[in-house]
Amino acid sequence: MKYYIIAGEASGDLHGSNLMKALQKIDVDASFRVWGGDLMQKVSDNLVKHYKDLAFMGFLEVLLNIRTILKNLSFCKKDIENYNPDVIIFIDYPGFNLRIAKWAKHKNYKTHYYISPQIWAWKENRIKVIKRDVDKMYVILPFEKKFYEKKHNYPVEFVGHPLIDAIADRNQVDEYEFRAEHELSEKPIIALLPGSRKQEIKKMLSVMLSAVNDFKDYQFVIAGAPSQDKEFYNQFIKDANVHFVSNMTYDLLSVSFAALVTSGTATLETALFKVPQVVCYKGSWLSYQIGKRLVKLEYISLVNLIMDKEVVKELIQNELNSVQLKNELEKILDPYERTKFFINYYELEKKLGGKGASEKVANLIYSTING
Repeated sequence: MKYYIIAGEASGDLHGSNLMKALQKIDVDASFRVWGGDLMQKVSDNLVKHYKDLAFMGFLEVLLNIRTILKNLSFCKKDIENYNPDVIIFIDYPGFNLRIAKWAKHKNYKTHYYISPQIWAWKENRIKVIKRDVDKMYVILPFEKKFYEKKHNYPVEFVGHPLIDAIADRNQVDEYEFRAEHELSEKPIIALLPGSRKQEIKKMLSVMLSAVNDFKDYQFVIAGAPSQDKEFYNQFIKDANVHFVSNMTYDLLSVSFAALVTSGTATLETALFKVPQVVCYKGSWLSYQIGKRLVKLEYISLVNLIMDKEVVKELIQNELNSVQLKNELEKILDPYERTKFFINYYELEKKLGGKGASEKVANLIYSTING
């Protein structure tokens, strides 16, 4: 069968690539045309657009790039018609994907959505277009099934979280070799995960680096995003006593003692590696003012949302400053606090449903289209 897959972010690229591999196992005639990144391109050469050309963060950034977004929407529709797939698979990225889904449904394409838009956080009215335009929805967070089925009478499939597979299936890193390769000492490592988009890195990394000189018994290592060049980070690093690794976040987390993490999928990844963390978020003033009036959640990190309690500390907007960050980092280095993290993290992993998300989704998509 012919699969057209649209992912607009680094996490979507990861989960999309694993879904493609799972589809290849059950469909020997599988062919793909995809929007994603390097990981999806390794599975199939038919990469239409790279996510680094698609990711615009926040309300203001979207407005400033509206012409590019409209051009991409128009191009995507034409490309789908030329390819004429058996099914279109949307991976998160709702601002773009739901617009394509509306058009695709009108054109009688099969529409399957893997990794739900976070309509339980904001824009809950999107449930109307999802029910109208999406044939099948596959959710990865345990509370999403109840949200869709109990509150909105829309059946969905809970398939578990694909990060569990991605982490379990990765090649294990030798800590001694990793430290030697990146010229790291024997000091415990504090990982800095400032995000993947230029806008968020600019806002996060300077604040994160302000803690470096207060923790001389530790070494700080920046996790560089695959979508950004090392030169981009140099403007922030300057004379800071910090190390840098690019496109090796999982290897870094596997040898880290603690982490400062930008809110997003990385908070969950850090938890699954059992690394104590402080969650950081700072957006533009306008984006934050609009967001706090629309978002209806008590927490912003996936870890706290899934556990429905504060497992990790969240420093948001003005709270994200040098003094507060230092205080919270000191706390997660304390042995007693670290024990509480590990207990909560193991409970979190149980709630996520175990391994096999990619295989479950692939089988459900394939059987539904062939059924």
